[in-house]
Amino acid sequence: MFRGRFEHTIDSKGRISIPAKYREILGEKHDDRLIITNFDRCLVAYPYEEWRNVEEKIGSLSMVKKEAKAFQRFFVSAAAECPIDKLGRILIPPTLRTYARLEKDVVFAGMLKKFEIWSKERFLEEIQSAEENFESMGETLAALGL
Repeated sequence: MFRGRFEHTIDSKGRISIPAKYREILGEKHDDRLIITNFDRCLVAYPYEEWRNVEEKIGSLSMVKKEAKAFQRFFVSAAAECPIDKLGRILIPPTLRTYARLEKDVVFAGMLKKFEIWSKERFLEEIQSAEENFESMGETLAALGL
């Protein structure tokens, strides 16, 4: 499982090093392919096998529903295969970098079966918002027994 937060920098060509802990997980349980797409102001990176599961679920949505088609256009059409090079880096396509506003300082956030890639500025805003609204998460926390 992907856990923890790691700060890195992205170079001018859009290359970024995957945190060593995440590379270790990918090496043990997956291959060197990541599928990265846009979602919720950041990028989401899935090991290839996990992405296939996501595709199956999305493929089962009714294409008659406008929301399902819109989601598929946004989420699936943006997906890009980003292989990990010998130095442990990935190249993030320009469209994804633009969407997530990845310019220099980047945060990797573990999300169990996937991880997110944030601009540091946006990530700090998101964490601050979560802290300020922590009390409203009561139902979710109760469902987890916390």
